[in-house]
Amino acid sequence: MAYDNILFEVKDGVGLLTFNRPKALNALNPQTLAEVESVVDLVSKDDNIHVLVLTGAGDKAFVAGADISEFPKMNPLQARRFSEKGQEVFFKLEQLPKPVLACVNGFALGGGCEIAMSCDFIYASDKAKFGQPEVNLGVTPGFGGTQRLPRLIGRAKAKELCMTGEMIDAQQAKDLGLVAKVFPADQLMDETMKVAKMLATRGQGVLRSVKQLVDRGMDVDLKTGCALEAEAWGICFASQDMKEGVSAFLEKRKPAFKGGFES
Repeated sequence: MAYDNILFEVKDGVGLLTFNRPKALNALNPQTLAEVESVVDLVSKDDNIHVLVLTGAGDKAFVAGADISEFPKMNPLQARRFSEKGQEVFFKLEQLPKPVLACVNGFALGGGCEIAMSCDFIYASDKAKFGQPEVNLGVTPGFGGTQRLPRLIGRAKAKELCMTGEMIDAQQAKDLGLVAKVFPADQLMDETMKVAKMLATRGQGVLRSVKQLVDRGMDVDLKTGCALEAEAWGICFASQDMKEGVSAFLEKRKPAFKGGFES
């Protein structure tokens, strides 16, 4: 499928979505959101795609935010709909039953930080910058920033970043728990794809379960979360992947996972 604002390719079980509006620092407009949603829907249905990676074209920006040139055209109702659409797409991305990695190569501000936070984890260039600077435009974050950021870095620091509009560098973001790893800019894509390709060889059923357990467990008490984990643990024993993994371990060989739960 051809897209205007993004690029999408699949190799070795890994889908690579590249935001491709470098002249606009890959800013998000309604068409870009629609194209991202189309890719997420495609990935969710394609059993040959095991992992999704998001990155930005060029060396300046992952996504620099929402496209501010669109703002003067919006009345309050249209602005609310734009916010709701962004949240809907980011929820779809977050709930994709496959690993999603953000490969942040530059500015991840506003909507860019928000879409990165919707991924399972973030790998960043040492030149990357993160922030929620919407306050400088007289608006709040609109794509989930006030909700996901405190869940990742804590309430007080999230308030500080959203109220001041301060940008932080990749190492600061890592220290706060927003970023998983930081790499030199010229190594970022290779290191991200190395992990993505490794995940693509893992049992897809168990990765899906791990993702769901962590996400659902964050919204319930510890005892309920552990009960969900015990249930998932038991279900794993009905899978061919569990049998293959244990056999491979005992036979001292690499496992060849297939991904299903068939007994």
